[in-house]
Amino acid sequence: MKLPATLTLPSARQTTLALTQALSALPAGGTFYVDASGLADLDTSALAVLMQARREAQARGLAWQLQSAPPKLRQLAALYGVEALLWPPVEPT
Repeated sequence: MKLPATLTLPSARQTTLALTQALSALPAGGTFYVDASGLADLDTSALAVLMQARREAQARGLAWQLQSAPPKLRQLAALYGVEALLWPPVEPT
């Protein structure tokens, strides 16, 4: 799923609902890909939304992959200590 250009407090609920819908359409054992390449305007609400989506993906038996995160999202994740949760290390195959 591609994230919207803006993910701030006013849009957090709508984005959470969209992520939940996208998650529910995937079969267990798959991977939930989240494309953050278009994310331009964000605040800490983006972290909360993404963490919730990651928890839901795990609860549904899905792998999680957040792709193309802008620098500001990575900086916020590092500041709050959640980088490893949003970008877990890839296991060697």
